[in-house]
Amino acid sequence: MNQILLIEDDKLLGEGLSEYLIQQGFACKWLTNIQNIETHWYRADLVILDRQLAEGDSVTLLPQWLMLKALPVIILTAKIEVKQRIEGLMAGAKDYMVKPFSHQELLARICAQLRPLGDSSVRYQQIEIDVSNRALTDNGSAVELKPKEFQLLLMLIQNQGRVFHREELLNKIWGYQAFPTTRTVDNHVLRIRQKLPSIHIETLRGVGYRLVKAS
Repeated sequence: MNQILLIEDDKLLGEGLSEYLIQQGFACKWLTNIQNIETHWYRADLVILDRQLAEGDSVTLLPQWLMLKALPVIILTAKIEVKQRIEGLMAGAKDYMVKPFSHQELLARICAQLRPLGDSSVRYQQIEIDVSNRALTDNGSAVELKPKEFQLLLMLIQNQGRVFHREELLNKIWGYQAFPTTRTVDNHVLRIRQKLPSIHIETLRGVGYRLVKAS
């Protein structure tokens, strides 16, 4: 289930939109301000961001939030001028919608941002993954990974440079109920490193992991 972070200080709009997204099958965390935003940002798959918050124009803070974790961001705002749209997109947003808006159109834009590319072959440096056949080679030599190791590696490669919180990886691959400890993630990363010595998975102390982008 994809987690959407909704940042909207209009309580009537925020309540209605969060309920709509939940009805459409998403998990939705709704914030009316940016206090403790870092924790929720790490756990999200997509962000819907209002520009006009009590703390000011959120676009000025968007680049530093994206440094925490690269996410698709849809700006939802009453600022409609071309210059303002350019500001939002140049700050790192993937899409820009103006109020008033159609819930159905926003849903379509969310789905478009979350839609996988569907490539059955994925490469990272000399590592090649055949997704359809769940096969992996490193510099031409076959490497055997267990199912969860394969899923974890594939997620990291498909999102190179993105920071993953340990709890996010645990939720996406194992589910909180199956493995309630983030140590499970650490052990699987360790085994991937042992089997693929050339892979560069960074450990962010107290946060999680990031696969360094291939040069």
